[in-house]
Amino acid sequence: MSVLRNRSAALLLLLLVGLVAGMILNPTGSLQPVEDVVFNLLAPLQYSFSWVSTRISDLTQTLRDLHSLQAQIRDLQQTVDQLMIENVRLREAEIERANLREQLHFKLANPTYELLAAEVIGYDPSNLLHYLIIDRGAKDGVATGMPVVTARGLVGRVTSVYQHSARVMLLTDPASSVNALIQSSRATGIIQGQGRRGMIMRYIEQREHVQAGDIVLTSGLGGNFPKRLLIGQVTAVKRNDVEMFQEVQVQSAVNFDRLEMVLVIQNFVPIDYVP
Repeated sequence: MSVLRNRSAALLLLLLVGLVAGMILNPTGSLQPVEDVVFNLLAPLQYSFSWVSTRISDLTQTLRDLHSLQAQIRDLQQTVDQLMIENVRLREAEIERANLREQLHFKLANPTYELLAAEVIGYDPSNLLHYLIIDRGAKDGVATGMPVVTARGLVGRVTSVYQHSARVMLLTDPASSVNALIQSSRATGIIQGQGRRGMIMRYIEQREHVQAGDIVLTSGLGGNFPKRLLIGQVTAVKRNDVEMFQEVQVQSAVNFDRLEMVLVIQNFVPIDYVP
């Protein structure tokens, strides 16, 4: 213990002597060589320390900037999502307004019809599009036999009615049959459904002039549909001299694949209606 105390005392004495010597010699510049040596020895260490400090500071700032950027990206993504949702809503509202405008124009053009708007809520599960389900039923005054239309043309007619819904047979159903006429020539015939192949108009006399592009309307004959409802357009004509009648292929004016809203004509009662 005495040895350690002696060494500590000696070291302390040495430091005091050095400090005193430095205070005496420093004003005279005698310590300059020593300072130069010490500076040269410590300069690389000081540079390294400064470089490391700068890099640590830069890294810290980069991490802060990255965190801030991630927050900004999250905010921007939320804004984009909100704008996308709003855009979808606006687009749907625009489509709905367009549908309502079409319905309104149809009502104005046909003031004698008592029309009930209905939404399509189901299709033929066989995917053959022979019928659809609407969200109006007996509680809304819907009855079997009522014609169903859109602003573009005839869709079909109600075949089954439930309390809150109804089933509509489409014109393309093979069981569907509509008395029709060619607008230009006034030639009459019967429209029958052919499933996915569309519709065919039969029993047109050979002497009648029919060509592709002719408009086909309901004739009102038979009393099952009102007169002058648009059915579609002739796409092809089949004539055979040995046959009594000619047949024409008809494309519906209605796109059955995209039906969302329809109109039920409530004040027309077909003659085959059974309450």
